[in-house]
Amino acid sequence: MRSVEVHVEELVLQGFAPSDRYHIGEAMERELARLFAKQPAPPLLAQGSEVILLDGGTFEVAPGAKPEAIGTQVAQAVYGGLSR
Repeated sequence: MRSVEVHVEELVLQGFAPSDRYHIGEAMERELARLFAKQPAPPLLAQGSEVILLDGGTFEVAPGAKPEAIGTQVAQAVYGGLSR
């Protein structure tokens, strides 16, 4: 079984309340753990590569979305960026 270590030094999210940052980060962490546990490693990581910078792109957030839902979307965007 292969292990993956993910270190996010900086996550730039614009348009969100600063008070939501920890909730978004924790939800992102949980969703990334779930994705890595349930799916094969993205090709970039399966090769043993180190990713210095990753652009997760953009995504739409429903008005009034909870920080937990936003964190989940962020994680999915990050995982998707690793899969490109």
